[in-house]
Amino acid sequence: MIFTKQPILVLSVLCIFSGSVVASDDQSHKGLEIATEMEIRDSGWKDQEVNIEMTMFNSQGNKSIRYMRNKALEVRNNGDKTLVIFDKPADVGGTAFLSFTYKQGSDDQWLFLPALNRVKRIASDNKSGPFMGSDFAYEDITSQEVEKYTYKYLGDETLIGRKMFKLERDPVSDTSGYSKQIVWVDAEHYISQKIDYYDRKGSLLKTQEFINYNLYLDKYWRADKLVMVNHQKKTRTEIELKGYSLGTGIPPSHFSTRALKRLR
Repeated sequence: MIFTKQPILVLSVLCIFSGSVVASDDQSHKGLEIATEMEIRDSGWKDQEVNIEMTMFNSQGNKSIRYMRNKALEVRNNGDKTLVIFDKPADVGGTAFLSFTYKQGSDDQWLFLPALNRVKRIASDNKSGPFMGSDFAYEDITSQEVEKYTYKYLGDETLIGRKMFKLERDPVSDTSGYSKQIVWVDAEHYISQKIDYYDRKGSLLKTQEFINYNLYLDKYWRADKLVMVNHQKKTRTEIELKGYSLGTGIPPSHFSTRALKRLR
């Protein structure tokens, strides 16, 4: 985790602004504490599988629907591995996306294109691009590791009748498509409820909402629906997640570039 500390210029300046400096340090510390607690509470699930229905709405309100399966593998002391397999419609059937997320450094991502029968590596500077034409970027659909951001606690707010911690998290990577993200975190369960994404110019780009959480294995909260609205393009993507299975023993061999062509 990278911390940015304000330099001490002269004693008189420090005395005048010491209150704001302490407040900034406290905000960073509490923001990191909240993010770390979120990660701790959502650890130990080992693997996960869920069916997805993704509906994309253009600026005129017309929609297209895609069906896929998502598998995830928890990696001890590192980021997770994510696999997405597209089933329908026919023009994207068999397409598969694989991601290895790391706590430090750039993530590895690949896309299998059945029409070309080849696996294409996604360059790190392309991960801000739209995932399969949706309002989700490639960097949105993988695990959000604590070390990928710096944090600032912005205070408490009420959202959907519940107390929330409001955080600012700024991507460490200069290849991210975002300058910052504002996250509303449920103060009881430490789960994301809403995220505002700001583009590299600092303007509000997108908002994601997490709808209808349910508890699995008496410990892990999962949302039934994700909604991402692009305010600049006037488009929207809704993801419905059905049939969660956690800790079932998905073979690690499924999460390899060699396996992408066989996973149908």
